[in-house]
Amino acid sequence: MGKIEKGWRLNVPQANFDRQVYSLLGLPFDAVDIYSATKTVRVAISNRQSCFFSTPNLNFLIACLHDVNFRNSVIHSDMSVADGMPLIWIARMLRVPLPERVAGSSMFENLQNDNANEMKVYFFGGKVGVAEAACRQLNTDGGLVHCVGYESPGFGSVEQMSTDETIARINASGADFLVVALGAQKGNAWIEHNLARLNVPVISHLGAVLNFVAGTLKRAPKWMQHFGLEWLWRIKEEPALWKRYLFDGKAFVLLLFFRVLPYAWYLLRHRPISREIERSAILIKKQVYGVELVMHGAWSSSNLDPMRETFKQCSKESVEIRLDMSDVTYVDSAVIGLLMVLLGHQQLVGSRLILLNVSQPVRQVFKWNCAEYLLSSDGGLF
Repeated sequence: MGKIEKGWRLNVPQANFDRQVYSLLGLPFDAVDIYSATKTVRVAISNRQSCFFSTPNLNFLIACLHDVNFRNSVIHSDMSVADGMPLIWIARMLRVPLPERVAGSSMFENLQNDNANEMKVYFFGGKVGVAEAACRQLNTDGGLVHCVGYESPGFGSVEQMSTDETIARINASGADFLVVALGAQKGNAWIEHNLARLNVPVISHLGAVLNFVAGTLKRAPKWMQHFGLEWLWRIKEEPALWKRYLFDGKAFVLLLFFRVLPYAWYLLRHRPISREIERSAILIKKQVYGVELVMHGAWSSSNLDPMRETFKQCSKESVEIRLDMSDVTYVDSAVIGLLMVLLGHQQLVGSRLILLNVSQPVRQVFKWNCAEYLLSSDGGLF
């Protein structure tokens, strides 16, 4: 069992259980289009409200299968969008209603092209000289998006890149949007490590954005993006990436055959029985250790409102939550996605989420979703 650092992520805000979030191969994804995602960023900036968002692509997802801390960083995000056409294809096979690919680079372009709202950006990371070049180019463009600072911290550890002086410089800049570019795993780890000390409203790891803005790399044509061929363009621009894409391709094929296709076949043959949906209920029992939630019936995206309200109520107390699922006959990716949101909240407040008495058929759905970790006996503590 892991340990929560005392004082880490103090004043954790109430989790947003109204998110339309779905599980896809072990990660939560918000069912939003590029317009809605960009609007969320704008609202967060306007309200000076914290918004840590992640943009998982296939490489991101595969890495999260083996890196618990990386996976947790996505679960802890305020918004998680699918930045990769393979994820959209999988979602369509599994009836997960992700409307479109939401690339972090496209979101940043939309913010740049917004002629009604100013935005101050701070670039942190990238190769030596790239953040500086991106900052200068952004300010040369003459739009309403301005760069107010940049830093290339090199290749040290997360701790070495997190000095008080570094955080003070970022905070003093008055930035609205902190763009981190340290490699996805290290970048998200850096964000998690420093989120409580940063007063920048919007933070995300968007490594390619620095290169695109600086002009050191060109983005793929729109038609290649649309057909999921951007990886070919990236290999042309960065030949060393072919090894990563080969590894990801092999892992993708394995996931397709052993997780995606079996689950897609299951969804074709199994639907929640209407009477099981009608008898769905969730009861709250106060216990010495915290709260026990007793669930009944079948649960899917069509009847999640009672679960959302119950999670809102129980999460206010920051206590251990146990879900007795002995009488649950069906769950789908929306249920698992919402459980991921609850797990993230429990982790951030140092409490446990424990799922009890899960039947074998329901456990199999968790397995096909690469979400077996939700069934862990340690309650998700890290």
